[in-house]
Amino acid sequence: MTQNNFNLDFTSFQHLLLEMAQQRSVDELLRLVTSSLASTPNVALARVWMIAPGDICSTCTEYAACRDQSRCLHLTASRGRSLDNTTAWNTIEHGAFRRFPMGVRKVGRIASSGQPGNISAISGSSDWIADKTWVKKERITSFVGQPLICKDEVLGVLAMFTRIPLDQEALGLMRMIADHLAYALANARAFAEIKRLQRQIENENAYLRAEVNTAQSFSGIIGQSKALREILRQILLVAPIDTSVLISGESGTGKELIAREIHAGSKRAGHPMIKVNCAAIPKNLFESEFFGHTRGAFTGAHKDREGFFQIADRGTLFLDEVSEIPLELQGKLLRVLQEGEYQRVGEEKVRKVDVRIISATNRDLGREVAAGRFREDLYYRLNVFPFLLPPLRDRKEDIPLLVSHFLALISRRLNRPKPGLTPWDMDALTQYDWPGNIRELQNVIERAVITSHLGKLDSGIYAITHSETGTAAPVSDNHSKAPAGKGIILTDAEIRQLEKENMIEALRVCNGKVYGQRSASEKLGLKPTTLLSRLKKMGITFEHWHNCN
Repeated sequence: MTQNNFNLDFTSFQHLLLEMAQQRSVDELLRLVTSSLASTPNVALARVWMIAPGDICSTCTEYAACRDQSRCLHLTASRGRSLDNTTAWNTIEHGAFRRFPMGVRKVGRIASSGQPGNISAISGSSDWIADKTWVKKERITSFVGQPLICKDEVLGVLAMFTRIPLDQEALGLMRMIADHLAYALANARAFAEIKRLQRQIENENAYLRAEVNTAQSFSGIIGQSKALREILRQILLVAPIDTSVLISGESGTGKELIAREIHAGSKRAGHPMIKVNCAAIPKNLFESEFFGHTRGAFTGAHKDREGFFQIADRGTLFLDEVSEIPLELQGKLLRVLQEGEYQRVGEEKVRKVDVRIISATNRDLGREVAAGRFREDLYYRLNVFPFLLPPLRDRKEDIPLLVSHFLALISRRLNRPKPGLTPWDMDALTQYDWPGNIRELQNVIERAVITSHLGKLDSGIYAITHSETGTAAPVSDNHSKAPAGKGIILTDAEIRQLEKENMIEALRVCNGKVYGQRSASEKLGLKPTTLLSRLKKMGITFEHWHNCN
């Protein structure tokens, strides 16, 4: 090849091939090749089109000629400058030729046939020329297009427009560049996929570690009440279907557990279920957290970040407290649900995602819609299959099973002996209304296990449950007497005796300590001075509680 023809000497050619082999980014690789070609004299424009799924069919200028809307050629790299040096053609997002159907015009024909195209003397009447005015204005005389083929698969087309004729040596050079580019693209794509999978695994592991660290509840759904059996029946119905589910219920009723059971019974069970607490995300970070962002998209965005939707791809996204999603973001969430498409913050590229949505709320979303705080169309999209979880006070027959489960689970986790439970304790647990539901029950049992002594719930479940509402009540002394309940009436003398035994037991558990933390006064919910006054009034001395050990 002569120096005055294409002007890419052998040394420059070697450097280009070496740099291509070292690239791990598809975008950087394509920019490198087109920039190198366009930097040589007499080259007006260098471009690369890659075969990808059709995405803008409804607005594409070549739609009428396209026979296969499933895929087409996407302009992915462009470098060039006008003859008068005033215009650069470096954009790929706009313009009439950012998409070409397969088999249409010169670029489409090269891609569909897998054969190179070369015009050494372009005439204004050539049907291969899409913009004859541009060719004349820029004095284009030659075009060369090379298919990018790797392992018998056409990946795209490398094309170049020059202002001088190209000889055989130049055409051979373009063929070599195209061959190396095709394999470099395949390698870069493989590296990108490995990197994506690595990020996905890291993200999934981070979520799984967080879930393991915070998992304090069920290894399964516990209970046999009629209300719970109906919930289980509904889970079996909806789990295998990719329908959106909205779980409503008071705080602590186990909405996340139901979501996990639905996910576990679905065809997505082999992929992650990502939990998002919508109430914990700052309003200005919602879009970034959900959809991700690109480096430099805003202050503090030092690197690309994948959002919850990408991490949950092919799995389930559990939106807890969904009513807390800002109104202005709800439209973008609706678009993902309807079309399976989203855009990262700072990025024009439209990404596809396949996610099942399970939502949960402790509010009445219908009222939120009526109040204008929640989009009606999003509400109907989320509420395809509704679950209404009953509060624990409406399924009290499940409390003994739950208590037994929590006692075993918490004792094992805390490495403590499983304490015994008296009928009095169980009666107190069953009669309590549990405003915090299952979560409150679990917390009460955990506190009782922590403060238990010698295998007994020495702190007394009865006092703990009543302290939740600020009502002081006698603590169980694990003796044979039971508190007053339906059908049980205690005499005044029995009540005084019960109170005396309760105070003696509290002193014994606390080793006679009256003041400060873990003291008898603290357990009984009394001021230390009040406790001392009552002890004196009842005649309780050191011998009384010490002899109980």
